[in-house]
Order: sequence, then structure tokens, then C-alpha cells
Amino acid sequence: MSSNITLSWWLAIVPEISLTVLLFIVLLYHRFVKPEDKRQIGIFTAWGAFVTLLITLGLWLFFAEPGVEPMLVWGGMIRHDLVTLVFRVMFLVALMVTALISVEVEHLQSSEYYGLLVSATIGFSLMAAGADLIMIYLALETASISSYILAGFYTQNARSSEAGMKYFVYGAFATGIMLYGMSLIYGLTTQTNLVAVASVLAGQTNALTSTAAPLVTAVTLDGGAGISTSVNAVLLLAAAMMAVGFGYKISAVPFHFWTPDVYDGSPTPFTGFLSTASKAAGFAIFIRVFSAGVLGNPSSSIWWGMLVAICIVTMALGNFVAIFQTNIKRLLAYSSIAQAGYAMIGLVTFSQSGSGATMFYLLMYIFTNIAAFGVIILVSNVTGSEELDDFSGLSRRSPYLALAMMLAILSLGGIPPTAGFLGKFFLFKAAVDAGLWWLALIGIVLAFVALYYYLSIIKYMYLYRSDDEDKAIPISRAAQVGLAFSVFFIILLGVYAGPAIDWTNQAAAAFFAG
Repeated sequence: MSSNITLSWWLAIVPEISLTVLLFIVLLYHRFVKPEDKRQIGIFTAWGAFVTLLITLGLWLFFAEPGVEPMLVWGGMIRHDLVTLVFRVMFLVALMVTALISVEVEHLQSSEYYGLLVSATIGFSLMAAGADLIMIYLALETASISSYILAGFYTQNARSSEAGMKYFVYGAFATGIMLYGMSLIYGLTTQTNLVAVASVLAGQTNALTSTAAPLVTAVTLDGGAGISTSVNAVLLLAAAMMAVGFGYKISAVPFHFWTPDVYDGSPTPFTGFLSTASKAAGFAIFIRVFSAGVLGNPSSSIWWGMLVAICIVTMALGNFVAIFQTNIKRLLAYSSIAQAGYAMIGLVTFSQSGSGATMFYLLMYIFTNIAAFGVIILVSNVTGSEELDDFSGLSRRSPYLALAMMLAILSLGGIPPTAGFLGKFFLFKAAVDAGLWWLALIGIVLAFVALYYYLSIIKYMYLYRSDDEDKAIPISRAAQVGLAFSVFFIILLGVYAGPAIDWTNQAAAAFFAG
């Protein structure tokens, strides 16, 4: 194996190598920082994420790595393509901005907290690059274990401990079901590589062993002799089981039960990170597996209807339950559930434009949601709680924070000229182009429902008064940079999204390449 390792193999994992180096430096960094300067750990982590982002983009721009054609490396465990690049950019941006806004929280100024953030990012990155069921599982667990600890990081806080425990219990249960679904796929094909599994199920190879061969008849999944009824049943069961694990990561109904409590009890900066980077990683493996032909041709597979049902119910439940929330973190938790439903619209089209629209939507969601949680952190530092009433009169206490929050909320609601508007537009257009106009219509109607609770936040900030309007809200330089960076891209992707959507559409071609 070592004799076949090339420079491209190493270039394929340079971002993960860089993050691993950053992880070790962060864990040692606190030994060289004075107690009064411990906030520098977060700033250093943000710089490390920024440098890794520059390295990742530099490899693409100057060395054409990854290239146009997808490439399997490291024994077929890693898929080096533009999809991986796009998701890596999302994760690194999320890590950088989260580290900057975490500086505002006194109890998070430790190397352990930032080290866990970096470790989770490594797991997310490998999930997006995973081309093998084993790699996907290992990467998912790397990210999940770090996330469980981060959710319960406030060990002296009962809500945080509860959040960590619930996240762990639900996660272990969902992962176990997902693993059983993967084992069924392996039992049918004796393969774990996604491309090999798809080839075997399509009858394009003779990779089945003699014991597995009798299960598969002639050639394809749609038409002709096809796969026997018993194997179709097993494939449907495997699809449902893997959807449990993937749906859990993206907070899709009915695997969303953990989301409100975990979002509410976790440290707020991590909540923003969890709602964006973790969701993007979940969608990365969701689309990898369900678009690679692993489970057959979607147009003739019964599990396609299952995904569409999950998509619709997720949008509906998230939006309607959010209306009744008075705690803003819980409100954004149900909003996050609804946003997962919108992103699934692109997934269920099983088209290049649909997958590209989903990736663009996740990219803009990184900036939007982290900006919203950044404002929540700064307000809660002063008020001591995270209720909607705490945002009363925010436009008078801090016009900058109110503006940042308003733009983030308008983007979540899909109002122009923010990135969220074009994000939803591209998703609905992909659905219409795929003949799913009725799904786009449902999404549009539910988007109007969402405006009720989104605009209520703006009402509190600009129309309601507070007794503390004369008390300014302090904002550190790091938080200013993080929020300004996020707001800039919320506006930029709302008025000039052409290069970004072209990039994600180009990357999406890899989902449907061999």
C-alpha cells in the first residue's frame, strides 16, 4: 500500500492534518498563557481555523486539488472531490466564527473546550470526505463524542448536564440503528465502499461472493429482471435504518426529539456550531449515500417516498411548534428543525441542481445561524437569561447588535436581500425543475408560517421598550469581527450569489459521477 501512496493522497487530507496540528497546539497553549490572558486561546483557535481555510482554498486554487474528477484515495476510504472541499469550507468557517464568539463566554475559556471544537471539526470533515461505510461511521463517532462532551460542558449546570446526557443517549440509540442498516448493506454486497456497493447492486460487477450471489438476480434496480423482492425489502429496511442515523444528525422529524433540550442546555456558542456544522455534516453523508446509487435508482425506489414524507413533516412541525416558544434558543431549535426540512427539498430531487442548492443553503445557513447565536450570547451575558423579553428595546441598547440580529432573522425567514431568500429560491426552483412543484408550494406556504415567529423577534427588538435601555451591551473586538464577518456574507450571498451557487452546482456533479 505504501508504494502506491502519492502526493495527491497527502493533499487530500491536508486540512485534517492541519486541524490535528491545531488541536495539539491548542491543548498545550494554555500552559503558556497567563490566567488573565486566557481569552487568547479562542482567538488563537480562530486564527488556526482561518489559516487552515486558506490552505484548503490554496490547494484548490493553485494545485487544482481536488480536481474536477472525483478521486478515491487511502484505500477508497476518502473521496477527494469538490463536494468535500465545499463542506470543509463550511466547517472551517463555522469553527472560526464560533471560536470568536466563544471569547464572550467566561466559562468557556479553556483549551479543553476549544480542543473539542477542533476535534469535532475533524470528524465533520472526514464525514464529508467519507467514501466508505466504515469511514463514515468512524468520522461520525469522532464528531459525536466531542459533541456529547461539549453539550454538557457546563458541569455545574443541571441543564447542561441534562443536555449532554440526552444528546449521548439519543445519539447512541440512533447510531446503533444506523450501524445495523449498514450491516444489512454489507450482508447483501460484501462491500463497504459506496461505489462498490452501488456497482454490485446495479449488477455492474461480479463482486458478490458465492453466498451472497443467489440473493441478486440480473442487472438493474429499475426495470428488467431487477433485484428480487426479498432484496428490495432488505434494501428498504437498510435505507430506513440509515435514515435514522443521518436524520438524527440533521434534526429531521421524527428523530428531532433531542434538539430543543440540547440546544437549550448547551453552551450557546456550541449550540450555534451544532446547529450549523453538525447539520451540514449530516447532510454531506446523507447525500453521499442516498445519491450515490447505493440504495438504487430513486425514481423507482419506495424509500424515496419515505424521504419526501420526512421532508414535509420536518418543515411543518418545526415551523408550527416554534410559534409557541418564548425562549429564543428553543425557538431557534425548532427553526433549525424546519430549516433541515427545507434543505431536504434539494436532496429528494436527486438532481445536480438540487444537491447544489442544498449545499448553497447550508453554506448561507452557517453565517446566518451563527450570527443569530452570537447576538444571543452578548444579550444573555447582560440579562442572564435567553427569553424573548430580553430582546425588548435592543435597537436602543445596541443598534449594531439589533441590526445583525435582524439580518440573521430575515435570512432565516427568506426575505430579500439576504442570503436566505436566494437559498430558498434555488431549492424551490430545483424542486419545480424536477417536477415536484407541489413540494415547492408546500415549502413556500410553510415559509410564510415561519415569518410569524421570525418577525416577532424583530418586533421585540424595535417596537418594545425596556427599563434597561440606557445600559449599553459590551462587545469585544473578537465578537465584533465574528459578527461582522457573518453579516457581510449574509448580505453578499443575498445580492451576489452567482459564484457561490455555480461553485456548489459544479461540486454537486460529483454526487452523480462514477
